[in-house]
Amino acid sequence: MELSDEQTAVRNAVREFAREEIRPTALEADDEQEFPEEVWDGLAEMDLTGLTVPEEYGGYDAGPVTAAVVNEGVAYGMLAVATALSVHSLATSCISEFGSETQQDRWLPEMADGRPVGAFALSEPHAGSNPAEMSTRAKPDGDEYVIDGEKQWITNGERAGVYILFAKTDRDDPSTVTQFLVPGDVDGLIVGEKEDKLGLRASDTTSLTFDGVRIPAENRLTEEGAGLSAAFHILTGGRIAIAAQSVGLAQCALDEALAYSQERDQFGGPIADIQAIRHKLAEMATRVKAARLLTRDAARKRAAGGAALEASMAKYFASETAMFTTNEAVQIHGGYGYVTEGEVERLYRDAKITEIYEGTTEIQKQVIARELLE
Repeated sequence: MELSDEQTAVRNAVREFAREEIRPTALEADDEQEFPEEVWDGLAEMDLTGLTVPEEYGGYDAGPVTAAVVNEGVAYGMLAVATALSVHSLATSCISEFGSETQQDRWLPEMADGRPVGAFALSEPHAGSNPAEMSTRAKPDGDEYVIDGEKQWITNGERAGVYILFAKTDRDDPSTVTQFLVPGDVDGLIVGEKEDKLGLRASDTTSLTFDGVRIPAENRLTEEGAGLSAAFHILTGGRIAIAAQSVGLAQCALDEALAYSQERDQFGGPIADIQAIRHKLAEMATRVKAARLLTRDAARKRAAGGAALEASMAKYFASETAMFTTNEAVQIHGGYGYVTEGEVERLYRDAKITEIYEGTTEIQKQVIARELLE
């Protein structure tokens, strides 16, 4: 489970960037619900917006373990930024793995440089955990497709310049889900207002409405009907990214709690001398390490070509660890942990989404059970 020298160097560089460039912007970005674009530009300068882009297109071409290290480090600074990066990476992965050479030449070099930002449009108002129930349709019309429907909970929805869209070519047939590439400037695409969320407030989350959007047939990324299998394949990597982000968030909460417990005096000494506090810190640290090891194991399995079981285990355990650790960090901080001027209050609000997006905890347990029983 040890990192290579190169991976260790990447971890250290990303963690330093998170401390010096991301965290100082976090409270203001969260309060104003505005994404810190200067941070995104910094990630681009570090080649991290090309994390899953092949080197031949100017990308970093990171393997699954290195990608997990990067996601953990960025989330240590701010989960909203890490989420934007992982969704952008989902989009570049789709183009890298399923796109034609023409599509790759057109989009990947620019996306590796950070612009346009990518988005992943799978969920719908009535089709979240079960995407086979989606109603968005891409109707074949000569050498074009005409798209009608609505997507919801789209990260980077407002910022994106390219959307990876999943739609049925036959609305009544779930076996016809297909993957498409939709530029952000097409006629008929309506981006909804940003959602006002509990946490992850600096990340733009919107709906998308497709009203007679026409795209050329060559914008199809998969064969008709191969969209769901492609989505599940890509989301396995996405779940490992969320697990890694959960670890980074939990590590940040642990570090805040450790520092505060040694600074805060009560009953004649630092609260770190109180057994109840020491036990909290011990359990937090143990869970964070276990979550990190599960995540790295899943990443290594992913590199070997598998990981559906391990990815769900890592995502399930790491997201619950993030929720547990941030809750304990707030408790250790007491009243100071509850006010919005402090860091741990934001971490606590952000942690909840890790149990929901890219497959809820309940869905992860279903996947784990299915893999065990088959």
